[in-house]
Amino acid sequence: MDNIAFLIYSFSSLFAIVSPVGGVITFVSLTSDVTREEKNALATKSVILACIIALFFAVTGEIILNFFGVSIDALRVAGGILLFTVAFDMILAKVSRESITDTEINKSQDRSDIWIFPIGLPLLTGPGTITTVIVLMGSAASILQNMAVLFAIMLTFLITLILFRFSRRVYKFLGHTGMLVFTRLMGLLLAAMAVNLIALGIWNIYTSFQ
Repeated sequence: MDNIAFLIYSFSSLFAIVSPVGGVITFVSLTSDVTREEKNALATKSVILACIIALFFAVTGEIILNFFGVSIDALRVAGGILLFTVAFDMILAKVSRESITDTEINKSQDRSDIWIFPIGLPLLTGPGTITTVIVLMGSAASILQNMAVLFAIMLTFLITLILFRFSRRVYKFLGHTGMLVFTRLMGLLLAAMAVNLIALGIWNIYTSFQ
């Protein structure tokens, strides 16, 4: 049951920070002038890129932390603060400044590589997502839990791909208001997770000096 609970926790954490439903709003605005086939191609490429980036940091995150001499608990505190700022923007139904700014959205309208920037990075895999992935892998107590994190990453981006490919229908079905309500709920969940990360990181740092 511990492994199942960890899988659920990993998936809920990643789903909240990636926020694919909220991302649909930005994705629709960026792809409003392209055909359905072009939109689907952009969705596929951007989500695959984002998933690869997340998997890369999941596998190499511990090595990177060791190289810079950063502990997982220090990352929990710093990441928790970052995630809380993201969650605060989500609760206010604003586009997170951690992911993408309004200026970047406007400047991306006429670019052909928007699947790389800003959709793949940083909309889907911004600093918050990367931090969450590394913290989850650092929290895993067994190989099964490591695999659970990798599975949660792929499941999150599979759902993201489905939502992005049907983004126009999702947007029409839920409406702008409905999507903002969902984003606020995800923001509240993410804020609670962020507080938990900060508290756990501070406690572990404190006990390490005892």
